[in-house]
Amino acid sequence: MLTSKNKFNVVYFILGLILLLTGIISFLNPMKSLVAIVLIFAISAIFEGIIQLAFRRRLNEYTGHKANSILVLGILDILIGVFLLFNMSFGVLALPYIFAIWFIIDSIGELIIADVFKAVSTSYYWFKVVMNVLGLILGIMMLFNPIVSALTISFLVGLYFLTSGIDFIVTSF
Repeated sequence: MLTSKNKFNVVYFILGLILLLTGIISFLNPMKSLVAIVLIFAISAIFEGIIQLAFRRRLNEYTGHKANSILVLGILDILIGVFLLFNMSFGVLALPYIFAIWFIIDSIGELIIADVFKAVSTSYYWFKVVMNVLGLILGIMMLFNPIVSALTISFLVGLYFLTSGIDFIVTSF
């Protein structure tokens, strides 16, 4: 996220493409995609957690800001991903709750550290705020309406993955 001004971040770009592809697949095959969503979600969560840990280290190097919230988010993402890889049937059954909690935790965490991005770009700061407020709203909707969420999980997850994918692709530049 915080790279030198003209440096392209390939890892963020790849993660953005993976998340974007996951979103598109969710829209195209809603009935067949639940297990695939759990698998891709698990892999994406692990990958995102690793990236967050690397970003935390870079942020500390460049700004001296330790960002313990990023450390916690990175570890939580990795743990959630590993858990789902080894418990696929549970993942399918608990999908609405798992995604709701993940969306809420990630969005709150990103909103907490959003001030760091003001120094980089005011427009990017507002982009991050808007994207994460949308993620928070989706998470709350899913948490309090699990039956509706289960019926529309592919759409909601697809929308979240699309917005996250766009966020990572924009961040990569």
